[in-house]
Amino acid sequence: MKIAVLDDYHGVAGTYADWKTLGDDAQVTTFPDYLPEGPERDAALKPFDVIIAMRERTPFPASQLAALPNLKLLVTTGMKNNSIDVPACVAQGVVVCGAPGSADANFATSELAWTLLLALFKNLPHENASMRQGQWQTRMPLPIAGKRLGVVGLGRLGAAMAKVGLAFGMDVVAWSPNLTDDKAAEVGVKRVDKHELFATSDAISLHVVLSARSRHVVDAAAIDAMKPGAFLVNTSRAGLVDNDALMRALKARRIGGAGLDVFDLEPLPADDPIRTLDNVVLTPHLGYVSEDNFRAFYTNALAAVQAWKAGKPINVLSK
Repeated sequence: MKIAVLDDYHGVAGTYADWKTLGDDAQVTTFPDYLPEGPERDAALKPFDVIIAMRERTPFPASQLAALPNLKLLVTTGMKNNSIDVPACVAQGVVVCGAPGSADANFATSELAWTLLLALFKNLPHENASMRQGQWQTRMPLPIAGKRLGVVGLGRLGAAMAKVGLAFGMDVVAWSPNLTDDKAAEVGVKRVDKHELFATSDAISLHVVLSARSRHVVDAAAIDAMKPGAFLVNTSRAGLVDNDALMRALKARRIGGAGLDVFDLEPLPADDPIRTLDNVVLTPHLGYVSEDNFRAFYTNALAAVQAWKAGKPINVLSK
């Protein structure tokens, strides 16, 4: 049995789970680097019976699956992966299983959102670079207390984001298509309509699931409505934002800046123009990345392979 572990960027898959328990007949190969789409990826993955995919890093549409005739089991970390064509897997006879992460992993995303937001308000990337060049106090930091935080999506992550904002003394408002006044009140914030949130907030953080309905929920009109000094933070999914409209606003300095952890194409190409802007803070999709979460991912991925090997697959997503 040949097993491929994809996109092990941190090189931890081999130590976070005891793959030797699969027996001597199991050959586990880890891929630390992203395999670009095309013939090289097809050739690299063609020999494998089992593939373990890290969340939504490498997509598996029907065309990719068709190039993998030996594939029998596809395990994804997490219990949902929109980049896997599950019906195509079923048609090809590939079992798809999930591998849950740690229980507290969701809050790591909110923590990162706050890291990005604080970095923007306090000019941390610029000041850090200036300090290393021998300079001292080059930009004026902004206070957070008294500013308005707009939270788009008030589920677990959005609620966690909102509560920290309240603790900082911010005026916190929220909006999503299905948000009610009562739900907002439970978190201690005020529900407003979409236009008011974008037009009046000093900082906006996105915490909604990407779907056909929510794609480009932050459209050109929403970005144009933002205050000149406002910040936009996205630790959810790049598809929520009209990237062209955001780039125009950032280049023209129509808004204060952006903190981005997610991108239309990942890994972000080295020559992507977003890397050249000095009013953005960029992180490489770290929102869900933590030792506890990845240990759970790989331990549960191993358990999924063991169960499938025994003829009793668990956490099956291809039903």
